[in-house]
Amino acid sequence: MSARWTSPDDIATKVRRRWADGSLLRAHATGEPFPTIAVALRGPKPSEIGDDLGAVQDWVARLDAGRRGDVRYALEFATVGGRHFGRNRLPSKAVVSTYPQAWATLGVAPGVRRFEEVLRLVVEHPPVHGWVLAHPHQALELHTDWPRLLAAYVWLDAHRGSAKYLREITAPGVDTKFAERHRATLAALLGVPSTATGFITGLGLGVRRQLVQLRVSPGLGLPTPLSELAVRADELAALHIVPSTVLVCENEITYLSVPVPDDGAVIWGKGFEVDRVGRLPWMADVEVTYWGDLDTHGFAILDRLRTWLPHTRSVLMDRETLLAHRERWGTDATPTRAALTRLTPDEHALYVDLVGDDLGDRVRLEQERIDWSWVEERLDARSTSVTGPPR
Repeated sequence: MSARWTSPDDIATKVRRRWADGSLLRAHATGEPFPTIAVALRGPKPSEIGDDLGAVQDWVARLDAGRRGDVRYALEFATVGGRHFGRNRLPSKAVVSTYPQAWATLGVAPGVRRFEEVLRLVVEHPPVHGWVLAHPHQALELHTDWPRLLAAYVWLDAHRGSAKYLREITAPGVDTKFAERHRATLAALLGVPSTATGFITGLGLGVRRQLVQLRVSPGLGLPTPLSELAVRADELAALHIVPSTVLVCENEITYLSVPVPDDGAVIWGKGFEVDRVGRLPWMADVEVTYWGDLDTHGFAILDRLRTWLPHTRSVLMDRETLLAHRERWGTDATPTRAALTRLTPDEHALYVDLVGDDLGDRVRLEQERIDWSWVEERLDARSTSVTGPPR
């Protein structure tokens, strides 16, 4: 048999395309008439019939056997003329005209039954039912999890805005780990963002407390012997402290190492969590200095802090510091190329060079890698080494 001639597997491949896009399952579930699938067959040309009649007979026999008495598909025939053997009736088209035929052709009948079970389970919950119909194969992959998914959906939907923590979920068979593992699906069912934070805030559940960690000067009047605090962001916002200056450091080791300014404080910014610092209302009247890693993300965090505190100045984020520590450079695994609009001209020029790899491949200099004597000199001379905000 010629490899060019259509086989039963080729017919199944044509039908499988309609299965793969979910349209067959969706049409079946909604009671739509079956969308007949006709597959034109590639068979022997009239001139080939006489060349190898046995091969032609084998091809016809395979197609006939493949239809399993029309359980999988029906065959339509056409008359083909041959020079030496007259006119012959050969299969010209395979037709799948019912859902059972499609399921049998693809061997998916057990999966269809499981999908029907899922639909029966969720039918009383329109948002869930609608999602299952829109994403039949995803729903089918989750077949064994649906009783617990539905229980989680019902509990979470009923507790919107309750400020309860996810840990308090009491849905049958559901624990925190299950809910977190299936967060993307539950978010889609509930119509909230799928990120960890977006999921919780979108449902109005309890948010894990946000702590701001800071080291303070004795001159701020806090009870002795307190020198370091980890305070909830909302409580720190209400705390009456009036530092004259604040140094915000991106990384923890740097935060722990730098000296605390007189009548001031050092705050651990924790990278992109710097928003918590920016939201502190009393920071608006404080001299703020930021020290981040010398890489694209360090400048992105500085730019972000300035959305809250536009008067923020930077320290040790300059070209001189970067070039003086060339032997300590690392590689930025995932550099950002975001358009940053709140950098000074010097900061922006260096950021552009880092983004464009003008100094090397994905260059970064972490805070911890800067020579400490270099740091002490620049911090002691902060009035001359600090770069002001863009004007």
